[in-house]
Amino acid sequence: MEHVDFKDTYNENEKEIRNCHINIGTGKEISIRELAEQIATTVGYKGLITFDRSKPDGTMRKLTDPSKLHALGWHHQIEIEEGVRKIYEWYLQ
Repeated sequence: MEHVDFKDTYNENEKEIRNCHINIGTGKEISIRELAEQIATTVGYKGLITFDRSKPDGTMRKLTDPSKLHALGWHHQIEIEEGVRKIYEWYLQ
């Protein structure tokens, strides 16, 4: 999953959206392993990342579909690497 700054989703001059689910993200697929490795790199974790394959992992694909937002003219401005870094920096404060 991806973290996106909410301020990137709001523009007071845009249409209002109500009563529907909207995915906010890049629309680019990323595996849980890739996300874990990105987080590890960002925080400086040098340990081993392991997965318990005996546990279910939820949905088969971890991919957001931002097409509703794209239809309204919104497109992400922050890539996953920057988003992970920004959320980590925020957490440190």
